[in-house]
Amino acid sequence: MTSQERSKLVLAIYFQTKGFGFVVLQGRLSPVDWGSPDLAGPDREKRSLKHIDALLRLHTPDVLVLQDTTKTGTRRAPRIRAVNCRTLELAKRRGLPVHTHPRKEVIGYFEKFGATTKHRIAEIIAEHIPALSLYVPPPRKPWKSEDPRMGIFEAAALVWTYLQSTGPFPAF
Repeated sequence: MTSQERSKLVLAIYFQTKGFGFVVLQGRLSPVDWGSPDLAGPDREKRSLKHIDALLRLHTPDVLVLQDTTKTGTRRAPRIRAVNCRTLELAKRRGLPVHTHPRKEVIGYFEKFGATTKHRIAEIIAEHIPALSLYVPPPRKPWKSEDPRMGIFEAAALVWTYLQSTGPFPAF
């Protein structure tokens, strides 16, 4: 892999119950934009797609990375699978390459860092991307819902998994 390929602008989106988390990275360690918009309420899928379209227009990424929510990928709610599929279609209409990675592949990549939980993955990403360190949520209690900020780290984990799949990374 060349250094030019490593500096591609990559947008990753991770869908959640009330919206989605996203991160735009140039290479593995340079964040350009990130967030976790709360789009709860009626028509959240439609509003999500409008927000994603705006992100695509604003950043004009070279690649879009999504979670693989097909039957052979990661098991997710039907609504999340549907909005993931519509996002894929939106990107393809724009001629944007899309890569998908199942949760199992993301965990496989982060196991070499000793991380198998979402929280530990978020901590590792925050260690290497200090700009995101303020967004690491506290560990989730079993009786609580997942913090929406976790979507930012799930999206970053998808970017790292994508970049690793295109060629070996140098050591940190």
